[in-house]
Amino acid sequence: MMDVVIGLEVHVQLKTKSKIFCSCPADYTKDIPPNTHICEVCTGQPGSLPVFNKKVLEYGVLLSLATESRISKLIRFERKNYFYPDLPKSYQISQYRAPLSYGGFIELKSGKRIRLQRIHMEEDAGKLVHVAGETFIDFNRAGVPLLEIVTEPDISSPDEAVEFLTLLRETVRYLGISDGDMEEGSLRCDANISLKPEGEDRLGTKVEIKNINSFKFVKRALEFEIKRQTEVLKSGGRVIQETRLFNEAKGTTESMRTKEEAHDYRYFPDPDLVPIEISQELIDRVSEDLVELPLQKYWRFRKEYGLNDERASILKSDYYMAEFFERTVKFVGNPEKVANWMTVEITGILRNVGKELKETPLTPENFSSLLKLLFEGKISRPAAKSVLKRALEIGEDPIQLIENEGLLQSRGDLSPLIEEILRSHADQVKDYCNGRKKIISFFIGQAMKITRGKADPVELKKIFEEKLKDACKGLD
Repeated sequence: MMDVVIGLEVHVQLKTKSKIFCSCPADYTKDIPPNTHICEVCTGQPGSLPVFNKKVLEYGVLLSLATESRISKLIRFERKNYFYPDLPKSYQISQYRAPLSYGGFIELKSGKRIRLQRIHMEEDAGKLVHVAGETFIDFNRAGVPLLEIVTEPDISSPDEAVEFLTLLRETVRYLGISDGDMEEGSLRCDANISLKPEGEDRLGTKVEIKNINSFKFVKRALEFEIKRQTEVLKSGGRVIQETRLFNEAKGTTESMRTKEEAHDYRYFPDPDLVPIEISQELIDRVSEDLVELPLQKYWRFRKEYGLNDERASILKSDYYMAEFFERTVKFVGNPEKVANWMTVEITGILRNVGKELKETPLTPENFSSLLKLLFEGKISRPAAKSVLKRALEIGEDPIQLIENEGLLQSRGDLSPLIEEILRSHADQVKDYCNGRKKIISFFIGQAMKITRGKADPVELKKIFEEKLKDACKGLD
């Protein structure tokens, strides 16, 4: 048997207005024309000088506090030298010997802690764009601020790697420092993986898998690499230290180059940037922006509201949704029912329309009003689902919709209808009284057809049972 040993290097782009060492906008999305958010500094023109963006430091300190990392008192920037077409200066301003922080952790649901070796700040490179056999360079992304989070080799499976990345992404989103979108490149992951005989302390030869851009691909790449390395070792071969790329179409990893070591990058202190002393005053000020973190919220939701793993996991995955849930529960109670509507109905509709809850006009107040009407039997479940769908898709107010379309119902409204149905189906009433209790579904179906689905089936069942009980007494 072999032990799997995985360490991750994660790059998180920060949501600052400007880049890390110049005043250019940090926005480089597809709507921005190529090479328009650039200047002399981020394209490395001779004589240009970097000026550090203090907001990057504040965001880095915030993540360090959230992961209980030890923040360095004195940090400095260094030049990491290598040539690549999208790196305009032929070096990257990064941190090596004096990182921002070190020694933190992210805890998994199992209680296992994945230790963080370091968190450091650096600038992003540009982007190569391949079109019709030609390659172009867009420098809009060059100089966008990054935090690199490097773990210890504490991860033991692809599933643990995905859980770690999920919690890290949720954390940076909760803190408001990044949108953590892997598909858009604002969170990128390199994975180091090796195998060793079970129980041995000495690590095997590691292989790095570069720039994996989705959680699904992280899992598939690691699963393939475990299989590949296992076959190499079983056949008596030797795993070589190298960098590999994940081929998404084939589901395989492919050799890219032999792995560089730190000395290959010829790190040295950047002469244009002075060392920075991090004061306790800055740390105290930044700490005021800390919020309850995703896993803390998950366990509290389980304990305080009695939610199961699936519902608590979905709700804690988005800070706005978690807050929305709690505000709704304050208005209407019934945390389990509220959680069910949010994790099934709302998330299903949002998935279909490609929106997030915070992008819709739905509020905890009008959602609570809708649920109150449903829980009190004044609106049917199908009608509530229809109203919610329209509210999320096209932004109509759900309560206004209910009033405009006359969807409110009461027992008083339903009783005459039910009595008429029973009069019109005397034979079926006799069958019910003779023991065919399942025929009540027939009566409910008739009522739903007449009300065009506006009645609540649960409320209908209650009233039919009461009326049928009286009818059966009359037949005795």
